[in-house]
Amino acid sequence: MAYKDQKLVEEKVFKDPVHRYIHVRDQVIWDVIGTREFQRLRRIKQLGTTYLVFHGAEHSRFHHSLGVYEIVRRIIDDSFSRRPEWNHEERLVTLCAALLHDLGHGPFSHAFEKVFHLDHEQFTQGILLGDTEVNAVLQKVSADFPQKVADVIGKTYPDKLVVSLISSQIDADRMDYLQRDAYFTGVSYGHFDMERILRVMRPAEEQAVIKYSGMHAVEDYIMSRYQMYWQVYFHPVSRSAEVILMKILHRAKDLYNNGYVFSQEPVHFRSFFDRTFKLEDYIALDESILLTYFQLWMKENDRILADLCSRFINRNLFQYAEFDPATEYRKIGELEQLFREAGIDPEYYLVTDSSSDLPYDFYRPGEENERLPIYLQMPNGELSELSRSSDIVDAISGKRRTDHKIYFPKDVLEEGKEGNPLFERILALLKK
Repeated sequence: MAYKDQKLVEEKVFKDPVHRYIHVRDQVIWDVIGTREFQRLRRIKQLGTTYLVFHGAEHSRFHHSLGVYEIVRRIIDDSFSRRPEWNHEERLVTLCAALLHDLGHGPFSHAFEKVFHLDHEQFTQGILLGDTEVNAVLQKVSADFPQKVADVIGKTYPDKLVVSLISSQIDADRMDYLQRDAYFTGVSYGHFDMERILRVMRPAEEQAVIKYSGMHAVEDYIMSRYQMYWQVYFHPVSRSAEVILMKILHRAKDLYNNGYVFSQEPVHFRSFFDRTFKLEDYIALDESILLTYFQLWMKENDRILADLCSRFINRNLFQYAEFDPATEYRKIGELEQLFREAGIDPEYYLVTDSSSDLPYDFYRPGEENERLPIYLQMPNGELSELSRSSDIVDAISGKRRTDHKIYFPKDVLEEGKEGNPLFERILALLKK
């Protein structure tokens, strides 16, 4: 029997708090899960710094990746089974892409990417196609199989239906992380009737569509996503922790480039500071390594690096104030000058940050980052874009919400105001 068709002698199951059980029957899937690159995802938190706000948010990208795999497995083995629009030959590549879609995430993913100008999707494809254990497993299916999986994740695969299951406005990725993140943060916002959505999901030529009778379940899903972004993902305290994390990495990078002699040399970061890193350097990084450096750097001679690391490790985060860049753009320049006069480096202690989300969008041909809309399959078989049938979705379609904040060390300002009126001026300006 060909490797791609091999089944385990006995089905393996993972107990899961969201899906109850995750089922593995294919030898390929089991072998991929056992690779070092996939096991590394156990050491990358799904929600980055959010655990400093919601103490239960310690779950990993390993958890999430298995969850996405399980949702896709249920879709193609149950909902799409024996339907002529679904090509069963695409089953294995779809399952592998679902399982491996987050393989390239780094430690504290988005913050790390911003500082070093990286793209986790490029690293995902690099791991799939490079000299890795994952690649060796996929190569056993066929020589071109790793490229096929990479193409699905990169959204260039010829079968658009396959791509839509992992990357669309109603995909397995979103359906898992909304429920999983809600469970581990303890909030109620991310819950929706996924069972109903899976029952009414149908394969079409270009993407998965939803039977008209399932419209209300999709409305619930979209509103759950909206609430999760503003109540969890964009939580200002979590953003404060991420701001400090980014400033730690920026400070360490600047010190290294200026010849500073570290008490604890940044061995794992050197190639990233020099822009000489290789794929193996990236794979070797995880969050335990970053946190170890932060612990050690708390005793560095550089006051700023030591302070920022202490703030992150001990959760002494920056305070925040609302900020409207359209009307208050002069405020930042004034605050920067006052910070310098007070002996506080605004580069590291005065930070503006923006959060933005578009809960649902309809298709606008030619626009940058155009989004494939969600389609309902009407009783007559025709497809209708969701917002044309749903008043709820129509009300929020294409409406981007953006939030701006200034982050600063309120504790330093409060301590300094006793003997220095300059600090009073800064605090008063931040309260406006």
